[in-house]
Amino acid sequence: LRDNRIELVRASWHELSISVSDVSLSDEGQYTCSLFTMPVKTSKAFLTVLGVPEKPQITGFTSPVMEGERMQLTCKTSGSKPAADIRWFKNDKEVKDVKYLKEEDANRKTFTVSSTLDFLADRNDDGAVVSCRVDHESLNSTPQIAMQVLEIHYTPLVKIISSNSWPEEGQSIILTCESKGKPVPEPVLWTKDGGELPDPERMVVNGRVLSISFLNKTDNGTYRCEAKNPIGRNSTEYVLIVHDVFNTLLPTTVIPSLTTATVTTTVALTTSTTTSATAIGTRDPNALAGQTGPDHALIGGIVAVVVFVTLCSIILLGRYLARHKGTYLTNEAKGAEDAPDADTAIINAEGSQVNAEEKKEYFI
Repeated sequence: LRDNRIELVRASWHELSISVSDVSLSDEGQYTCSLFTMPVKTSKAFLTVLGVPEKPQITGFTSPVMEGERMQLTCKTSGSKPAADIRWFKNDKEVKDVKYLKEEDANRKTFTVSSTLDFLADRNDDGAVVSCRVDHESLNSTPQIAMQVLEIHYTPLVKIISSNSWPEEGQSIILTCESKGKPVPEPVLWTKDGGELPDPERMVVNGRVLSISFLNKTDNGTYRCEAKNPIGRNSTEYVLIVHDVFNTLLPTTVIPSLTTATVTTTVALTTSTTTSATAIGTRDPNALAGQTGPDHALIGGIVAVVVFVTLCSIILLGRYLARHKGTYLTNEAKGAEDAPDADTAIINAEGSQVNAEEKKEYFI
């Protein structure tokens, strides 16, 4: 062997060793060792040279990419022997659906390998890291990697967040319009029922936030938040329903009006009032707990209770007067009560009439 890269390392009757530096593909082949004895002894060995693949490169990416466009990224490496293996990853997750192509180089010893990743651009891919990894036995378990960060432009994504899930009259509410897009959306636009906000003094817009103070029923409606960027525009809606103020107190104003009866009838009326109040207490809490209708339903219930209690009071008062009706004696009958017989009763009655002319009593 006459090559400066080949050097004799050890020579003895039992061993002959050489070393080859800066190995190239041309060094591949069969090597023969001969021992000149009688007879001559020879030994052969075949040297296989691996072709180390070049560092891969990713092509086909143009920044930025619009959402919905088709992307074709190609990873390519040359000089591998045998042919290298290429694998694709997106955020460390391997992508299986790829195309693989292997071509023999001009020296007919090494190969050029390429792989193509084909997919539709999605907003979720914005900022994702796509990597191409080349595996080969010559790399000693240290693969070569090429990376590409994706930049996807897309229309805004809009969402409204409310600070109050059950707004009532007199309260305040804050509506926050969250918009995400690339490029960053411009300041949002707030509208109500397709037009401008009707009460700028109570409805204040600060950037993406809409604040409404002192809510009332006129604030009911559909509020729209719209955001846009150079790619397009998008909007979302929020339906505001202002509820009545929830009142947990039972209507007791009808009870004092029933306490104007005389002392004699206090017991009967108190019993009736207590019964009515108990009926109200048994019925109203369930009605109030699930009440979502207008005010006239509550007013109608109160009027019905008042009428019922009034009728009961009149009936009880009538019964009381009927039971306490007394027996009244006229002047003619006075004196006849103690008479032993009818004649004496008549005489006593006539005497009473004489006195009656002097003193007259009237019964109303």
